[in-house]
Amino acid sequence: MTAEPILEVNNIEVVYNKTVQVLRGLSLSVERGKVVTLLGSNGAGKSTTLKAISNLLTLQNGALTAGDIRFNGESIAAVTPHGLVRKGLFHVMEGRRIFEDLTVEENLTAATFALSGRGLKPMPFERVYNYFPRLRERRNGRAGYLSGGEQQMLAIGRALIAQPSLMLLDEPSLGLSPLLVEEIFTIIARINRETGVSMLLVEQNAAVAFAVAHYGYIMETGKIVLDGPTERLMSDQDVREFYLGMSGGEGHKSYREIKHYKRRKRWLS
Repeated sequence: MTAEPILEVNNIEVVYNKTVQVLRGLSLSVERGKVVTLLGSNGAGKSTTLKAISNLLTLQNGALTAGDIRFNGESIAAVTPHGLVRKGLFHVMEGRRIFEDLTVEENLTAATFALSGRGLKPMPFERVYNYFPRLRERRNGRAGYLSGGEQQMLAIGRALIAQPSLMLLDEPSLGLSPLLVEEIFTIIARINRETGVSMLLVEQNAAVAFAVAHYGYIMETGKIVLDGPTERLMSDQDVREFYLGMSGGEGHKSYREIKHYKRRKRWLS
C-alpha cells in the first residue's frame, strides 16, 4: 500500500495470561479513506488484532508485548480506549454490544459523548436514519427488542455518531441472513464512499468482504501470510479455493481436505 496510512501496525506480538502467544510479528496498514479487510480461519487472531489496536486487550488479560501501533502518525500504545474514541478511532465489536435497555435514540445519544473535547458538532440522527431507515421506524423502541440485523445497524449507526476517521468492524455479518448481509455491506460501502471514513474489516464471509474492500490481508496462526489489492487476491488460486469455495472445476474443496503443512507451503511460497 503506497498512499498515506491512517493506521500502521508494526511487527506486534500479543500474549494472553502471560503465556499464550496469539500474534507473532503481525504488520498491516490502512490507507486513509480506504476499506481494508482482514481474513483468516477461526483462531487466527483477527479479533485480537482489532483489540490490540483499540487497546482492549487488558479486559481479557492480554498484553501487547512487542511492536508498535500508530494512528494518524501517533503511537497509541499508552492511549486509553475512550481516549482513542475521542481521537477518532471507533471499534464496532463482534456481537453488537449495544445498550439493550435503552431505546435506539438513547443509544445514539450515548455515542455523542465521544465528541467531547474534539470541537465537532453532533451529527443529526437523521443522517444515521438515512443509511438505516429501519432504525427510524424503531427509534423509540428498546434496542434489546431489535432483530440481529437491526442491532448490527444500530452498532454501526452509533459509530457514525462518534464521527470516526477510522472504524474497526469485527464480523458484521455474524448470525445474519444472506439478504441482511448484502444490505448491511452495501451500506458499509456507501458510508465509506460518502463520508471517507477508513475501515479495517474483520470478516469470515470473504466474498462480501472482497466486494467492499480495496485491499486485503490473510492471517494464519497470528501472522500475515498473504496480502494485496482485492482484485489480485480474488484471482489467487489458493484464496479462491480456501476462501471463496472455487476449485477450478474440480468441485468444492474444504480446508480440512488439505493437510496443514501443504497449506503453509503454498502460502509462504
